[in-house]
Amino acid sequence: MGVLLMLMTIGGLVAAAILLGIAWLHESPWLRKFVLGGVTIWFVFYIAMLFGFSLFSTEKTLALDEAKEYCGFYLDCYMHTAVTGVQLKKTIGSATAKGEFYIVKVKVFSSARRATLGLLTVDAHVVDANGRTYSRDIDSESQIAPQPDFEKKISPAESFEKEIVFDLPADVRNPRLDIREGYGIDHVIEALLIDDEDSIFHKRNYFALSEPPALAGRLTEPQHSLVIDK
Repeated sequence: MGVLLMLMTIGGLVAAAILLGIAWLHESPWLRKFVLGGVTIWFVFYIAMLFGFSLFSTEKTLALDEAKEYCGFYLDCYMHTAVTGVQLKKTIGSATAKGEFYIVKVKVFSSARRATLGLLTVDAHVVDANGRTYSRDIDSESQIAPQPDFEKKISPAESFEKEIVFDLPADVRNPRLDIREGYGIDHVIEALLIDDEDSIFHKRNYFALSEPPALAGRLTEPQHSLVIDK
């Protein structure tokens, strides 16, 4: 819905500019007032929808294999990511964690039908229960096998997985992964996109990095699970 309303707004502005040009050429005050009144009413409606959806949005935590979509500059929402596995380790190669290493496996895929696409300037960080943020441990990531770039272009039939590393305190509570992508212009557009995760004041969608307490210890041979290796 947000993309549709944005496209309607852009199309409406183009039509309004044409009508204002006609009103100026024909010296028609009533047409000018009609167009400006319609534009004003539409923007009041749009702003109310934008802030309304954001203020009533709720924070969401995505489980393993649950996908998150990204809408870019061209208002296409084809790129997706999902966390498919999490490992906890004390050491990676010659690197030793100050707390615990969280090795997070992220799957990147596209729902486009024909186009070859990719994520742009990915920002991945962890947020804990107290709102503290943790950046990727790039030095420790270099200790694991070579990984594809987040920005790798893929066709609709392709996907890839990438492991990223965070050094989190041993007593960290409810760590969740937040992934955001795009250039500055993308963020400006998404800030004005109704009910988009990146729209102004909208709550975020995070990836869970720990199993829900109700499931802990129940899965014997899971395909995707949290693995602790000290």
